Amino acid sequence: MAAVLDQSRPGEISVGGAFLFSDVGSTPISTPERFSEEQRLYLKTALQFSHDQVLSQAEKLEAKDNALLRDLLRRAGELGLLMIDIPEAYGGLGLDKTTSLLIAEAMSLNGSWSVSFGAHTGIGTLPIVWFGDDAQKRKYLPKLATGELVAAYALTEQGSGSDALGAKTKAVLSPDGKEWILNGSKLFITNAAFADVFVVFAKVDGDKFTGFIVERGTPGFTVGPEEHKMGIRGSSTCPLFFEDARIPHENLLGEVGKGHKIAFNILNYGRLKLGAGVAGSMKLQLRNALLFAQERKQFQTPIASFPLTREKLARMTTLIHAVESMTYRTAGLVDASMAGADRMAEDYEARLIAAIEEYAIESSIMKVFGSEALGLLVDDAVQIHGGAGYIEEYPVERAYRDARINRIFEGTNEINRMLIAGMLLKRTMKGTLPLFEVAQAVDEDLVAGRLPKARVQDALAAEEQAAENLKRLAIYTLKVAAETFGASIEEHQEVLATVADIVMDAFALDSMVTRTRQAAADGRKLDAARVAMTRQYATEANARSYQWARRALCATVKGEALQRHLTKVARLELFTPYDPVELRETIVKAVEQAGGYPLSAV
Repeated sequence: MAAVLDQSRPGEISVGGAFLFSDVGSTPISTPERFSEEQRLYLKTALQFSHDQVLSQAEKLEAKDNALLRDLLRRAGELGLLMIDIPEAYGGLGLDKTTSLLIAEAMSLNGSWSVSFGAHTGIGTLPIVWFGDDAQKRKYLPKLATGELVAAYALTEQGSGSDALGAKTKAVLSPDGKEWILNGSKLFITNAAFADVFVVFAKVDGDKFTGFIVERGTPGFTVGPEEHKMGIRGSSTCPLFFEDARIPHENLLGEVGKGHKIAFNILNYGRLKLGAGVAGSMKLQLRNALLFAQERKQFQTPIASFPLTREKLARMTTLIHAVESMTYRTAGLVDASMAGADRMAEDYEARLIAAIEEYAIESSIMKVFGSEALGLLVDDAVQIHGGAGYIEEYPVERAYRDARINRIFEGTNEINRMLIAGMLLKRTMKGTLPLFEVAQAVDEDLVAGRLPKARVQDALAAEEQAAENLKRLAIYTLKVAAETFGASIEEHQEVLATVADIVMDAFALDSMVTRTRQAAADGRKLDAARVAMTRQYATEANARSYQWARRALCATVKGEALQRHLTKVARLELFTPYDPVELRETIVKAVEQAGGYPLSAV
């Protein structure tokens, strides 16, 4: 950030959360335009599978055809789509995380299938990949890679959802030391009706949170009836019951008392993958809404020509661009951290876990932003469909219901907002992020009336400046809260959540500006549609983030001190005149020409 950080260091910062303290575009980012041919081929293959095998049977899936779900997993396994994250030594492909996220995106065209696929390849299989011993990996991973075995993940209980460590399920070692005896229950377990392998968490001796591998058919282990859900109806969701369930001693996963490492690291990756997952669904619903609007006529005119319909299409497209830009930027950071690492090395998985954990802030952003962006988009899509959007015959009705769960699982959005701000503070205290140093410089600049200026004078100069202002708003507001509340800051959730919202807008706009400029780096002009999407996002982010900052400050300080802070941050409120009709038409014409999202990677 110009005039804030010593430029001998900021551009080189690659730690998680560094975007908040670095100039827009100071380092290249990973974007869909930079996908390799191999990555594009995997995406194309997975998309074809989703269209041909999944969407064509959507009605059967909605009717909770578990046999079909299991068969689809097997077919996906035959194409290699289940083995992306499994090491080659255990029957997998061991590919990069960008490719893994591309597969997740392609699998998200149907909500029920997406959840079932993700539960198997992600939270069900990865605990064994990352924390299993060699014998466990050899026993389970090759068959999980092909779909011969199906996996599930059992963490949630009646009294412990977001508070995962509050689990009541217990495990004790048998007197002969040969078995673990589990008692308790789990709730809302995806794939439960037909899974073969369950990663289950219990407390050894009542207090040591620990992971176990439990096989279907284990004496004392039973699966309850299917839940009847508002959305993702086609996925299997059942409770689990353990009544003196006996599992072999060797089925301990990881170490006794270290189950939190398994649970939290799996959630970090799941949050990142959710960002990619929602992108696929968003693109499909945009395309469907466009086609419906072009065919549906009112007053003898296609509703696609109505300005308010076009406004919705423009907003939907802009949200996709934001989600996509942030998601693959973060995936690229993880892959860059692992570049050159020996995949056969004993510490490879540990290094990968550390790389994913490093970008936990960005992953939580993707979870919150992506799930809420999808919710906004499908709401617009239903509105474009009008009364038809409320009828089961139209896929958007199911998509609307399916989208709602994304704001709940992988940690609720409320929890993830706390994590975004909390991790920024925690890393600051550890010395890995310069929050207070930068906040002091921001304070001095605001007092002196020094505002950030765009480093690049082009069509996105105002948007670059807006992104820098958003960063300063977040940094300054969080600094005031930290100084005011001290160690009790975690109790002030309304302040931390508001700061997190500003941080998310800053990351989104930074990513969109950088991506748009990189796409034109070979000498071409900035693409008009990309510029329009970035500008539209900037105008909305500027207005809401300034209001959020004022709200957070009002909840933090009072009296003359509050007025001083409000006066300072008022200097960061940026409004650049724009033509909303021109922005809308530039975006929607690109959508119409492409027949959907205009920046397709395949």
